[in-house]
Amino acid sequence: MYYVLTGILLGSIGFSVADIASQFEESRVAPDVVNKAPIEELEVKYGEKKLKFGDELTPTQVKDMPDIDFKHEDSALYTLIMIDPDAPTRKAPIMREWQHWIVINIPGDDVSKGETLADYVGAGPPQGSGLHRYVILVFKQPGKLTVDEKHRKITDQTLRERFSTKKFAAKYNLGEPVAGNLFLAQWDDYVPTLYRKLSGKD
Repeated sequence: MYYVLTGILLGSIGFSVADIASQFEESRVAPDVVNKAPIEELEVKYGEKKLKFGDELTPTQVKDMPDIDFKHEDSALYTLIMIDPDAPTRKAPIMREWQHWIVINIPGDDVSKGETLADYVGAGPPQGSGLHRYVILVFKQPGKLTVDEKHRKITDQTLRERFSTKKFAAKYNLGEPVAGNLFLAQWDDYVPTLYRKLSGKD
């Protein structure tokens, strides 16, 4: 089943790029992370690499914050959430969902002008844990959000565990995501460097 899923995510079944909702459902992001899949693909670029849904990227490739673009209303505010629902492994995701990046009150699609709740942390799957799904979602807000969640710094590892996108969206009346994307990643030799940063030793 795991390898079948991987094949689906990498495009072996031949989904059209436009059919993002079906890909979210086939990848089990809906219902693992959200109840309903977005219908728009979120544009995500790591350097010169433009993400296609289900691409396998390395932790080295995604160590720096990506550029984000999506269809938006200039007068609206948005929330961006990036999580790993497969922490520490897909078979035993006892830390699901691990927060990799959360930004609220984004004007239009200018993420740099939003309010960061969780500093960006790239993929860091444990060695031998296989491929993880890294899900990036955007929600349209009903208005400006005032939240009671504290800012998660890069070293706040335990505060990032067991997040629920569904509960957060329900708490702040975000509805279902308007755009999303997903990549896969497994351990590479950058991960120990990332772990040192997370521990505050680097």
